[in-house]
Amino acid sequence: MIEESRPRVLTDAQWEVLAPLIEACRPPHKTEHHDLRRTIEAIIWRHDSGAKWRQIPAALGPWWMAAQTFSRWSRLGVWERLLDLAQRRGGVEAGMAFLDGTSIRAHHKAAGAAKKGDPRRSATSARRSAGRAAATGPRRA
Repeated sequence: MIEESRPRVLTDAQWEVLAPLIEACRPPHKTEHHDLRRTIEAIIWRHDSGAKWRQIPAALGPWWMAAQTFSRWSRLGVWERLLDLAQRRGGVEAGMAFLDGTSIRAHHKAAGAAKKGDPRRSATSARRSAGRAAATGPRRA
């Protein structure tokens, strides 16, 4: 019954294709993973939703297990090997993976904004200063 209420991120057909690829890429393990599919679905759910690790639905398993698996596999290069293997098998084509630029923020200084206390003046302030200097006339020492 619990199995039925769990949110399905991957269809059975998708898992049948993905499971052998994961087994080929995952690091050697001391103990068998309790429910690898559930953990992989939790990782995919988290990245699809953009949520924090602790917001993973309880039905997808403990959040810390998904976070720990993702971090460990990232450190060991498992995700890169998985992508490479999927590309070699023709499962991933150019353009299928993308980065949504709406979630990336550039620093305000990257956009050319003036820095706080910047000694350089804008063209407008330089013209104002030149106009004031011309209006006051030459200085006598």
